[in-house]
Amino acid sequence: MGLGSLRSCSVVIRAYNEENHIGRLLEGIAHQTVKAVEVILVDSGSTDRTVEIARGYGAQIERIEPQQFTFGRSLNLGLHRATQDLVVIASAHVYPVYPDWLERLLAPFEDEKVALTYGKQRGNEQSRFSERQIFLQWYGERTNLSQAHPFCNNANAAIRRRLWQQHPYDETLSGLEDLAWAKWALEQGYRIAYVAEAEVIHIHHETPRAVYNRYRREAMALKRIFPQETFTFRDFLRLTLSNVINDLWHAHQSKELRLHWREILWFRFMQFWGTYCGYRQAGHLTWELRRTFYYPRGLKEARVASLTRNVAPIRYNETYAQEEKLK
Repeated sequence: MGLGSLRSCSVVIRAYNEENHIGRLLEGIAHQTVKAVEVILVDSGSTDRTVEIARGYGAQIERIEPQQFTFGRSLNLGLHRATQDLVVIASAHVYPVYPDWLERLLAPFEDEKVALTYGKQRGNEQSRFSERQIFLQWYGERTNLSQAHPFCNNANAAIRRRLWQQHPYDETLSGLEDLAWAKWALEQGYRIAYVAEAEVIHIHHETPRAVYNRYRREAMALKRIFPQETFTFRDFLRLTLSNVINDLWHAHQSKELRLHWREILWFRFMQFWGTYCGYRQAGHLTWELRRTFYYPRGLKEARVASLTRNVAPIRYNETYAQEEKLK
């Protein structure tokens, strides 16, 4: 693949009522060093200004009825409309930190054996403390251009469209369509690349019920992808306790314990209760995926230095910054 192929891409964004966030993502795309960008918004019935804002930035709109929505189906619609072979997939409530986000995310595709790349995610001041710990656990500071397992995340990822044409996303899964696709790609002999420099801020500020529902549907999907897996009540107790202790320790180290201790308790309970309810089957969970998804990041990692970059971050329109502070 020539360098010119890395200077253009399609970006597929799934959205539902994201007027508070979509503008910042689209502004961030406009600031990228990769300029030939085709933006496709797959909207599943927004009733706010999401579509209007996206059109203002020149995005193409693809619609899906709410009753027909699945994560895989919405992506398949967006990828079907895309015209570029390299397709970036982004959540509507992320935004890039640096102007070379797309450039970095696309760079590994110089290797024809790379089928999928995904980048770093971090939270902001709105994020739950435990969510920030999960991001630190899942998305490290070191790039890995040949990952041995299929973990990835379509909030900040890119794939080859010609490979998607061979194997579209599974429209029947309740989540983790990205993991299922990555598993297929590895089985075909392709590579998965993690790019630490392709960093986005991922804004989550979920209620306890929303946290439960998210982890329940992801556990149901993981059980479909790996039918032999299990998550026992003992796992629920052990992992809830270990993650709560870990988060409380990190909150104490960062002088945030008084502010977040209640939130840590309910977040981790809902995370692992939702996971337990989503499994309810016998089998075996591979150690690599168990460690990646569920285990805390460790007490010794409290002061791990962040990746240092010689690239100035994007300076966003203050309108969005003010909106976030008011929420």
